[in-house]
Amino acid sequence: MASRRKRGAATESKETTKEEVKNEPHVEDVEPESEGKAENEQRLGVSFVRPLFAEAVIGYIFWSVVHSFGAMIWFFPLQVLEISGYEAFGIIWPIAPLLCGIGPLFRFLQTKPGLTILRLGLVASLASFQTTSTVNRLLLLAFGNFCAVLLLCASWFNKAAYQRSVSFWGFMLGFMALLSSRIWYVSLTPAWTDHTSNIVILALGVIAVFDRFIAYQYLWPETKSTTDKTPKWHLCAFGFGSLMFLTHFLFGEVSVPCRWVVFGYPSPGPKPNPWGAAILIELTTGFLLSSKKHLPENYMWWWFVCCHSAIGLMYLTSYFGLSCAIFLALYVASIWPEMSDRFSSSPVARTASLAFLTYLCEQLLCVWVTAYNFVPGGELTRERTFMLMVMVVLFIGFAMGRGDSKDHDDPSTTHIAYTNIDGSGPYTVYADFKVLLSLITIVGLLGFAVRMAPERHIRPPVKDDPKVFSSMIWSVRFMYDNDGWPSFEKAATILNDTEADVISFLESDASKPFLGNNDITMWMSEKLQMYSDFGPSTRSHTWGNNLMSKYPIVVSTHHLMPSPHGELGPALHAVLNISGTLVDFVTSHNGNDGDDLDRKLQTQYLANITRNSTRPLVFMGYVTSKPGSRDYRVLTSWGKLKDIDSEDKKRFCLYIMYRKLIRVGYARISRSRITDTEIQMAKFRIPDDPDNYEDNDIKTIKVEDVDSSLHFPSEFGEYYPTHWYPESHHYHMATPKYFIKETGQNREN
Repeated sequence: MASRRKRGAATESKETTKEEVKNEPHVEDVEPESEGKAENEQRLGVSFVRPLFAEAVIGYIFWSVVHSFGAMIWFFPLQVLEISGYEAFGIIWPIAPLLCGIGPLFRFLQTKPGLTILRLGLVASLASFQTTSTVNRLLLLAFGNFCAVLLLCASWFNKAAYQRSVSFWGFMLGFMALLSSRIWYVSLTPAWTDHTSNIVILALGVIAVFDRFIAYQYLWPETKSTTDKTPKWHLCAFGFGSLMFLTHFLFGEVSVPCRWVVFGYPSPGPKPNPWGAAILIELTTGFLLSSKKHLPENYMWWWFVCCHSAIGLMYLTSYFGLSCAIFLALYVASIWPEMSDRFSSSPVARTASLAFLTYLCEQLLCVWVTAYNFVPGGELTRERTFMLMVMVVLFIGFAMGRGDSKDHDDPSTTHIAYTNIDGSGPYTVYADFKVLLSLITIVGLLGFAVRMAPERHIRPPVKDDPKVFSSMIWSVRFMYDNDGWPSFEKAATILNDTEADVISFLESDASKPFLGNNDITMWMSEKLQMYSDFGPSTRSHTWGNNLMSKYPIVVSTHHLMPSPHGELGPALHAVLNISGTLVDFVTSHNGNDGDDLDRKLQTQYLANITRNSTRPLVFMGYVTSKPGSRDYRVLTSWGKLKDIDSEDKKRFCLYIMYRKLIRVGYARISRSRITDTEIQMAKFRIPDDPDNYEDNDIKTIKVEDVDSSLHFPSEFGEYYPTHWYPESHHYHMATPKYFIKETGQNREN
């Protein structure tokens, strides 16, 4: 041990005093039989790839667990459309760090056994996906977040520079690995996608924890500085919590910024595939630039870039908006090391507690700005994302602007990121981090290369009559099933079975952090090989109203309908080229039925769109009004629309109407375990002369009365006269039914 101290002192060109040796931080004592090996490794320079890799796996699970917690809590109020009480679980984030204020407990958590217990608790929470109860899953996930917060505190505030640095960079690698893996999984988080992926990641986590437990730990000398200048602890807390939220909010998935700036066809702006690659590259570049001393030291001008990038992302569209998102990604990644340095130099319990309280409050405000119609005080937060962004940016600016940064090359200062642990070169852990970061980024970019330009592979459906097409409307509830598990694969199977040519996807904007940062439209369009239009953008405070089509989208317009009192109503007007004929499609998700003025104004808005159309048109809307009501009559009279089946009086929300088309069939498919909303479908034929044609007015339930090419798929059973809610989706409510012309032979029974 004496020889080690002598060489450590020689490296720093000064003698180590007895007091410094006494206060020297350590993880564990070096075993005598390993001392010669350790000295030989130190002489040659030590590789940190193995511990970084293990910490990266743990960091990957950390971000997966933290990101999913808000989405799991959100499921419960989603079911009742009001505060459920389960939101109280979020208090775990700020409460857990307070335990670090108990000296003996915190010292134990910093030891190898303590860290191992926390890591195992974090990894074990992945098993929540294997449970059968939603409440049990939430409880296990809450326990995992409890361990995650304590693990961050025990690692980043550790006395040993080795543990601080390896853990910090491992967590950053874990974050980037999560983004890269989500590219391969088309925006989904692998740990929460399917049971196989969940088990594989859980197994890797156990191996990583075991490796960190048995790994040889080195005793690195470190001299504490008495001149470190850091911001006040509360500024550190506000800044770190806001940085963590902003990273989750905008960059929890690389497709999110693209959905903030989306525009209508023919120039919809940057598609998430492949433009999400630019976000991944800039995050990587930010981490690489963070080691440059001149960048974080010039806080004011660098923060100036952050402010303008945030403003541009809020108000610009298309590629201009994406450019701002790219600069913001660069800024966010570049300040993580310096912000974490300041954070970990502050008192652990109160700083971490306030930081995670800040993160929690900003998460809640992110919910409130969109869900304002269902939460207390919503009128004060309605559509206030700009104010949320201002608050986040100001907190980060105050934390980074107060106090002096630490000189990376000054051996007398302590760092969480840039520490020459073995004295063999500049930023030794960071050097190995850069290698692994580059590999992770390359893997992510390869994912985009494999998925590149999926629209090139879309082929229009081949039909006996190319003038016949089918349309459907479905409220997918953010693609969480009735038990809170993701239902992407199940929903894709159902959509494929319907053979629908044009699909209106309602409640489909899950790009928000409390919904998982998932891009439902991108995933479904690539899975089903369909064109897609995402709109309005996710920054418009709606729940999503998107369109997918097997036919090319020629032009589209995104609308925010008037809503003086209630929730915003999104609408989308697209023109599709169906076998050489331009057909209009208008889709909408009107506001809550409790706001009468909103419903009235929104219906009038939609009626004006359909009335002014001169082409064949299909309307698919979530109108929240009964058949024959005021709003229904506005659509059919002023909007010049014809109901697909005016005799169906059992509907309340979903409607399919049309004009200048010949109706062929109509079906209602029951809700099941995937969502609590049914599917409605319709088949139409485009007339040769839209201004001079005869519609089909005779209804029949006999499939033999119509050509087999016009039949609805048999996967959903046969005609069923009343409600039926089985375990699987099934035709119900006197459907499917078909429409034919008067021939004297075909009559409805």
